[in-house]
Amino acid sequence: MKQQRHTVIRELLTRTAVPSQDELRRKLAGRGFHVTQATLSRDIHELKLSKGPDGYSLPAGIDAEEESSLPGIREVLESFGLEVRQAKNLLVLVTTTGSAQPIAAGIDYEDWPEVVGTIAGDDTVLIICPDEEQGTTLKVRIEGYIG
Repeated sequence: MKQQRHTVIRELLTRTAVPSQDELRRKLAGRGFHVTQATLSRDIHELKLSKGPDGYSLPAGIDAEEESSLPGIREVLESFGLEVRQAKNLLVLVTTTGSAQPIAAGIDYEDWPEVVGTIAGDDTVLIICPDEEQGTTLKVRIEGYIG
């Protein structure tokens, strides 16, 4: 969902100037992406957008291929995730030593609706879900990535 939203933001900014965050949020809503101001601020930061006199613009010299060359959460979990356990609305993801923090950041970056937040140690990530049902949904997804 986040990657699709980022793609739409890039498309919008290549077509016309977008003078404000609120206008960008309205244009996204018109394309089916209803986001909060906080989410849009994160997107602007992650996409490294700059704001000039005409509004927001894409950074020079960074293309989509360069951004997509980073490993996705599937590859990271496949390589470093070991096991996921559920306790009601909480998931405990066991990772290889030293991998918990990058995995937690990757999960946060995915902006999954089943994730309220993460807390990382050295080899364990606590994933907080809104309820037990969404925890189960996420557990199944992560188990599919771990293999």
